[in-house]
Amino acid sequence: MTDKLFQTTVAGSLPKPAWLAEPEKLWAPWRLEGEALDAAKRDAALVWLKEQEAAGIDVVSNGEQFRVHFVHGFLEHVDGIDWQTKTKMGIRDNRYVVDVPTVTGPVSRPRSVHGEEVRFTRAHTDRKLKFTLPGPMTICDTIADAHYGSRPDMAMAFAEILNDEARELAGLGVDLIQFDEPAFNVFMDDVKDWGIDALHRAIEGLACKTAVHICYGYGIEANLQWKKTLGSEWRQYEEIFPAINDSQIDQVSLECAGSHVPMSLIGLLKDKEIMVGVIDVATLDVETPEAVAGTIREAMTYVDAERIFPCTNCGMAPLSKALATLKLEALGAGADLMRRDLGGG
Repeated sequence: MTDKLFQTTVAGSLPKPAWLAEPEKLWAPWRLEGEALDAAKRDAALVWLKEQEAAGIDVVSNGEQFRVHFVHGFLEHVDGIDWQTKTKMGIRDNRYVVDVPTVTGPVSRPRSVHGEEVRFTRAHTDRKLKFTLPGPMTICDTIADAHYGSRPDMAMAFAEILNDEARELAGLGVDLIQFDEPAFNVFMDDVKDWGIDALHRAIEGLACKTAVHICYGYGIEANLQWKKTLGSEWRQYEEIFPAINDSQIDQVSLECAGSHVPMSLIGLLKDKEIMVGVIDVATLDVETPEAVAGTIREAMTYVDAERIFPCTNCGMAPLSKALATLKLEALGAGADLMRRDLGGG
């Protein structure tokens, strides 16, 4: 850890520019093909690298500009999956039902998935670089199984190939690899029974810092309706935090801003660095730097300042580029405000 307090970062996705995909639409298809698409992805990544740097984001990413879907962007390069055989499946414990591809044989990673985009991204920023991968449990909740017969077995198989990918990316200069596990907030017993074991397999032998992102989802209608059923306090984290605190993961990325999560719950993560979500991705309102600083200050009631990394609650792909940029600026300015208040640089 450096001496700089409150190093800022983003949870994951950033909006696709209009030339790349339809704006403000989650998982919109590409508008280009072939070499033109490859060039447009690189252009989009460059735009967001510079926007993050200008906003004062300390640990930057390419905003997932090289993939359409946070899970399928990895899976589409994996053997053993039949993309033509679609299975109707309830996602996140039947929060919504979609037709998903099906695992029909042993999964394997025949080649690098994200290596080239990481080489490109690493070459165009001097800041710490973060990269996101789907977590094993969330993969199993996003794809149908017609081969392994159990989610724990399939999760461990995916964890092995995720580990191969993560090791390669760390070797290319990624400073932090984050595994996205929104399913951790739904299948709490499974997290303790086998989810963390699968995550341990995915991070095995990694030289870089590791993180797990556990949110309440993008600001889409299915998630907004689900949140209305959770009551005045969202305490899902309470059930899994003790096990996560005992895990080998370095950082935990959490949803805090604009949510009903009691901030006191982060006190259960006494041995982890915390990516505190200070930017609400489910509202069109732009946080003020003072509001961001206020969320950080509230987190400091339960977590040492040195372990707080201000972040967005989740990805911002469904937002407009202009709005996402303003929210990044608020994130950077709010953290800077807190540093000045504490004399931390």
